[in-house]
Amino acid sequence: MKTLSKIFVALFIVSTLLVFASHGPAANIGSSKPSLTTLEELEKLGRKRTNAVPRTTLVASSAENLKVLGFADPLEGGQAPNYLRALEKQTSAAPQFAQMMRTFLYGGSLPPETKMVMALRVAQQLKSPYSAAHAMRWLRASDYGRTLLAQLRAGKLDSLTPAEQLAIAYADNLTNGVNEVSDVQFQETRAFYNDSQIVELTMTVCLFNYFTRMSEALNLPVEAWVLDGAVQTPASVAAYQRPMARIALVSNDEMAATGVVTAAAKQTQTPVAGLGLGIANSQRAMLRAPALAQAWRDYGAAVRARFSINREIQLQISFAVSMANGCRYCTLHQVLGLRRLGIDPAKLVTMKKDDSALTSRELVAVAFARKVTRAPASVTDEDFARLTTEFGEQGAFEVLLQTCSFSFMNRLTDGLRLPSEDEAIRVYRETYGGDFN
Repeated sequence: MKTLSKIFVALFIVSTLLVFASHGPAANIGSSKPSLTTLEELEKLGRKRTNAVPRTTLVASSAENLKVLGFADPLEGGQAPNYLRALEKQTSAAPQFAQMMRTFLYGGSLPPETKMVMALRVAQQLKSPYSAAHAMRWLRASDYGRTLLAQLRAGKLDSLTPAEQLAIAYADNLTNGVNEVSDVQFQETRAFYNDSQIVELTMTVCLFNYFTRMSEALNLPVEAWVLDGAVQTPASVAAYQRPMARIALVSNDEMAATGVVTAAAKQTQTPVAGLGLGIANSQRAMLRAPALAQAWRDYGAAVRARFSINREIQLQISFAVSMANGCRYCTLHQVLGLRRLGIDPAKLVTMKKDDSALTSRELVAVAFARKVTRAPASVTDEDFARLTTEFGEQGAFEVLLQTCSFSFMNRLTDGLRLPSEDEAIRVYRETYGGDFN
């Protein structure tokens, strides 16, 4: 019997390896997709971009501003990265973004290095030397991160664990398109990650699609200290302990966050403040990763607190990005929001076909948003100057942040195939005479 058991186990392992060889993570990474920009090329581009002229004003890197930003650098190196200097100048949200970056990298239940590798793959997909430089610096801060980075440089993806390969494939596919993770690939990923970890993987891809689009559209200079500075994992970060549970246990944080969201949903929502849907399904999904969800909400609230572009422009941008990405869930939400603002349904019907119903101001915002959505590295100084001429420096920055927000949300909602709420479906059908297609 013992011999038969050993044979059975051996056959199971062999069959599992054959599955991975035929259609597993290594095969999915970059298959039938545009070729990745190599790490060597991104490093060369990064060194060339240390003296780049940013397309928006950065706050001075003074001792006083560093104090305001607190632990701006996720590795607590005492430096303020340029992405936060831009946010500090144009919004009130730099501290919240700094906290969000730390939370996404070092919070949750997944190994930080797995999420850093995913960030690096997003940078490779979108040809971003800025994001790549930061991701490689984060990886260099730990022994295991350096090992992973060396394996990626050598192209030895088969040296990674199956779970790591799946995380990379997930990042690749979800970055390539909000509907690019097939049901088969999703089920393969679920074999290694529970529901909460799937949400954490998804939100990680979402954040670094946001971060990369923002940094490329702004042409942020790559910081010399990011390329060459000494690094180490912050002492404040507890050593990662892999959870043993095969299911996602409801944590204290999740229960507390649910209470906060429930209380907020009971407040009266106007068309200016929200969609009046109560707890949206997107919020329900994010509650599976409560620390990340709270960091995203805090950052979003801080950004919106100083927005100068009006609600209609915001929704026009969100609609354009969601349509460009083919995101069903978010498109329905934007139609609902625009209808509640009193937008003529005839204009919405035309908007689905072309841009002829848009004002010149809306068209400038929408055209820029689509370009950032499709190819952020292709944004030019002229593109940003056109946006700034129409909206001013702060308004142009806000158009960019709204665009990035829906690169995030589209991947969360349709990446996880979240069902639309009944009210959003009803209004969409009333407007277009049928379901989303």
